[in-house]
Amino acid sequence: MTAEETGAASGPGCGEPEPSDSLRTFGAVVQGLREHAGLSREEFGELVRFSKHTVASVEQGRRMPDADFVEAAEGVLGDTGALRRAARHLSRKPGLAVWFRRWAHLEADAICLCTYECRLIPGLLQTEEYARTLFVNAVPPLDDDQIELQLAARLERQRLLREHPNTSYSFILEEHLLLRGLGGREVTRGAIGHLLEVAELRNVEIQIMPVSRKAHAGLGGPMQLLETPDHQWFAYNEAQRGGLLISDSKEISVLQKRYARMRSQALTLDDSVRLLEQMKGEL
Repeated sequence: MTAEETGAASGPGCGEPEPSDSLRTFGAVVQGLREHAGLSREEFGELVRFSKHTVASVEQGRRMPDADFVEAAEGVLGDTGALRRAARHLSRKPGLAVWFRRWAHLEADAICLCTYECRLIPGLLQTEEYARTLFVNAVPPLDDDQIELQLAARLERQRLLREHPNTSYSFILEEHLLLRGLGGREVTRGAIGHLLEVAELRNVEIQIMPVSRKAHAGLGGPMQLLETPDHQWFAYNEAQRGGLLISDSKEISVLQKRYARMRSQALTLDDSVRLLEQMKGEL
């Protein structure tokens, strides 16, 4: 089975985002009311102070409408309350590819999530500027609506860290992810500052695998492990254009052993924080 976020857990686009049924339905309601009012998309956009391209993206179910759009649209289209009510049923996971949704569902309910990354800062830990840099540099290129849709999905997903204080999150990040300087000095400095901020949460542990570590148990590539409320374990491995959701207990046992070894090979929590503070101060 395959799974991961539009663009990967960490990286830029890796599959087209699939509009959810609720987004399509909301968009159809907006379009129907707009056409009943005799307004073109451009005319409607001027009235609600959004571009006609944004209006088109909402109507086609490709963009999650924000509260300002809903309120402005209500005012222009009769203030019946229909759009406000419809907005309550919108999917909270815009921009998720079909092949990610299974993992996203498991991730949202997990009581424990372990992540090792050797390519990019994990999506759950990215700043908006860092994520935008990834999406802007995606190959093949994304249009503006796709970038905003995928960025919204990533930022929405990050709410898990604070909304699920009883879930344990463990991250092991390669030091070279920050030495790359992706996006430039300010983006990297902001990314490190964000890691330090998130590391203060009681349910989050961030460890750095130093470049001085010549070998470790994670050389086979990135991985994620999670435990469900009924104590089942799943794993996820990711590649360039897709990912593999793993439920086989033998395979998961191997990955658990590797992750446990990496936790002992990476810097301690305190030493990781000190290294991040040092790196931030040198930028």
